[in-house]
Amino acid sequence: MSGLIDPYKRRIDYLRISVTDRCNLRCVYCMPAEGIALKEPREILRYEELLRIARIAVRRGITRIRITGGEPLVRRGIIEFLGELSRMDGLEDLSLTTNGVLLKDYATRLKEAGLKRVNVSLDSLRRERFLRITRGDHLQRVLDGLEEAERIGLKPVKVNVVVIKGFNDDEVVDFALLTKEKPYHVRFIEYMPFDVEAGWQKEKCMTTREIMDLITHHEPLEPVNTGYTGAGPARRFRFRGAPGEVGFISPVSEHFCSSCNRLRLTADGKLRTCLFSDDEIDIREALREGKSDEDIERLLFMAVKGKPMGHRINDNLFKKCSRTMSFIGG
Repeated sequence: MSGLIDPYKRRIDYLRISVTDRCNLRCVYCMPAEGIALKEPREILRYEELLRIARIAVRRGITRIRITGGEPLVRRGIIEFLGELSRMDGLEDLSLTTNGVLLKDYATRLKEAGLKRVNVSLDSLRRERFLRITRGDHLQRVLDGLEEAERIGLKPVKVNVVVIKGFNDDEVVDFALLTKEKPYHVRFIEYMPFDVEAGWQKEKCMTTREIMDLITHHEPLEPVNTGYTGAGPARRFRFRGAPGEVGFISPVSEHFCSSCNRLRLTADGKLRTCLFSDDEIDIREALREGKSDEDIERLLFMAVKGKPMGHRINDNLFKKCSRTMSFIGG
């Protein structure tokens, strides 16, 4: 078997691994106020199982791994797990997505474990609105976590902002201006459709063009042409002379499916090839039945072979994903 190449000639070299379905927040676009029905501990992949999958995937061409949740920092043993991953031959980039609540406490240990960089999900800089969005009064802890991650050298520190029209779009410029003070990479992400309490409404989706117009009306942006190993689907800009960057991710209005290079592994052991498809391959069952590494490889190749050309968000036939982001992994 060669590397992981899908039917549309896309090389798959990026794996997102969700390590838990648990979270210490209840963000309105991710889960209902009462939370979700959590998996039993036995249903969640053990660290040794995750490491085995990662080793097999890296042998077949995965060079980048991002750890997600739920909130990955709530899982016991996460630092030791990251340390094992970071020492894996062939893995070039290891990152983590967090809501930032525990980041200040963990930042130094994350760096020492071999983590290269961190993405922090943050959708408001206003305390009361942060509370409404996340149902948790932890804004200052998140801001302190960003500062600490920058201080100890997790870089770039990325701040992911989901923009919802009529909800937090009046903070777009405030977020962008952070990059004039700090070397953060603030990335604005279009609101995506998932089955959550409030229900996704396309009219609440603010397009990248609308977001950019708000920012450039305040001050011009210039494109960033130099890359780094963590480059992804974001289109990158900065204010002249600013230490940070502004990025735009457009999964709804200008999707990047033609260059999609990723697989997702859910915390309960399902391989997914598209964020918006409910097609999954159960890898946990194979692991616990004692299947060989070659059998696991075949499942990886089977998943990649079935990877769709793209999502159908803008089609009449589109169906919202039946899993929440806390199950799939951000």
